[in-house]
Amino acid sequence: MKKILTYSFLLFLTVSLYAQDIKVLAEYPSVVEAGQQFSVKWIVNSGGGQFSAPSFEGFYKLMGPQTSYSSSTQIINGRMSQQTTYSHQYYLQSLEAGTYVIPPASFTLKNKTYYSDSIRIEVVGTGTARQNVQAGSGNESGQIETAGKEILLDLTVSRKEVYIGEHLTAIIKIYTRVDLSGINEIKYPPFTGFLKTDIETPALTSLKQENIKGTVYGTGVIQQFLLYPQVTGEITIDPVQISVLVRQRAGESDPFFGDFFSTYQTVPKAVFSPVVRINVKPLPGIKPDDFSGVVGTLGIKASLDKDTVTVNDAVNFKITLSGNGNLKFASAPDLKLPPDVEIYDPRVTDNIKNTINGTSGQRTFEYLLIPRHHGDFTIPSISYSYFNTSAGKYETLTTGEFNFNVRRGSDESTSSGITVYGGLSKEDVKYVGQDIRFIKTELGKVVRSANIIITKRSFCSIYAVAFMLFLGVLFARREHIRRNADITAVRNRKAGKVAGKRLREASACMKREEIDRFHEEILKSVWGYLSDKLNIPVADLTRNNALTALKGRGVKEEVLDSLVSILDKCEYARYAPSSTATEATEIYNGASKFIRAVENSIA
Repeated sequence: MKKILTYSFLLFLTVSLYAQDIKVLAEYPSVVEAGQQFSVKWIVNSGGGQFSAPSFEGFYKLMGPQTSYSSSTQIINGRMSQQTTYSHQYYLQSLEAGTYVIPPASFTLKNKTYYSDSIRIEVVGTGTARQNVQAGSGNESGQIETAGKEILLDLTVSRKEVYIGEHLTAIIKIYTRVDLSGINEIKYPPFTGFLKTDIETPALTSLKQENIKGTVYGTGVIQQFLLYPQVTGEITIDPVQISVLVRQRAGESDPFFGDFFSTYQTVPKAVFSPVVRINVKPLPGIKPDDFSGVVGTLGIKASLDKDTVTVNDAVNFKITLSGNGNLKFASAPDLKLPPDVEIYDPRVTDNIKNTINGTSGQRTFEYLLIPRHHGDFTIPSISYSYFNTSAGKYETLTTGEFNFNVRRGSDESTSSGITVYGGLSKEDVKYVGQDIRFIKTELGKVVRSANIIITKRSFCSIYAVAFMLFLGVLFARREHIRRNADITAVRNRKAGKVAGKRLREASACMKREEIDRFHEEILKSVWGYLSDKLNIPVADLTRNNALTALKGRGVKEEVLDSLVSILDKCEYARYAPSSTATEATEIYNGASKFIRAVENSIA
């Protein structure tokens, strides 16, 4: 009796657990102030699945998710109910006033997904976050408003108006009047329209005291960049977002011991820099044809390592650009040399340093020149144009001319003046009277071939037969697909074949003298055949509706009587096993005759 009660209790518990509907409910404040920190919680009344939070567009995520679990069981008036909940909590901070909609969260269990309702939160007032964004000017720390602000973030740029390609320095600096435990996360803007280069910045391990309009702040530089504008017009730099960990005291001070026994907690807080706008001017005047793309101040020098070489020996020609500006954009100078000198692509070497004053250093281009013929050669003067930001105009740099002499090689024949230019070979090609042949200029005789397969009659016949065969295969394939598309018709056509397989299994059981299984296989074959042939599901198939359907299809009475006899004998033998091998053979033959008779009667 105790076991029965225990099993009943477990069965009831299992049914109650699986019968509950899975729901995803959201708990959130409907109205918050700008800059306020709050939490959003989703509660799921089931476990074992996968929870997916939506995007928090319009809010800054401070922490999360924090997952917790609870379970409770109640028995009221003999009825037991169990409730299991999983909560997923996120801590957010509002940014700007307005109405925001957070999409539904999802919970996936056993390939089925459940969704919560969308969340609608209204943000009112100005709040702390917007004050933080408006705290800095983006240029000078002296312009930061300090009234009522404990933590500020400023994005300082060196200039608000620059030429395209001219660098400007961006410094991210933090100001605080409270104790910080560290910086949890930093999100930089994409700096759209700029090419950004990081400046090596020491790690922020301590803050420096500064007096800002009579208020002392702890300040520190987080990161420095060099920005090179790539488009003209006004470019907006979005705010930098950081999450700082503020150390706050938990509870009130002890009246006797003060703060000695006080406890502290770390609270995350989001801070934003101001929006900065940069005006990028196009380069004035007419751009020279040989403009290199460099904006800044530049100098040039060139050198040749040899003035006398042998044919096919290499000469190194080096051009060095030095100065300040976007040197990484400097293109290779264009050398104009005679075709007797082969020029390889230059090897570029940079010795560049990035500081808050910009990019300075050298860019070197090393050209490998290989003369393919003897004689005196001249490297013409090279012009190189750039835009001088100090003078506000284009300037052109030039190098001097360089001359070098190329001697004949030791294996070069003095009797032959035939050489090949352009670097196709490192040795002169010599005529030896055997390796060069003249092109034959006489007209040849054109003869029409008589063995073209297209002109033969057999080709047309074979093509026609192949085309007809293709059409026949295509028609047969379409007909096969059409016939197999009707599942009911397919089952009807294959009913006899499927029943035959089951009868063969029954015959094998009879030979092995497995009489009980033999009767079971006979019944399966008969009922399965009737289900497929009459298009009646096995669950809905009974003796009466089977006989009625067979009569409606024009099956004779003696065939119906044989069906009733087979069913009675098999069912009697299953529950009162006393049949012999002779009776099993009669049942098998009767089932085979019945199926053949129905196949002949029903198309």
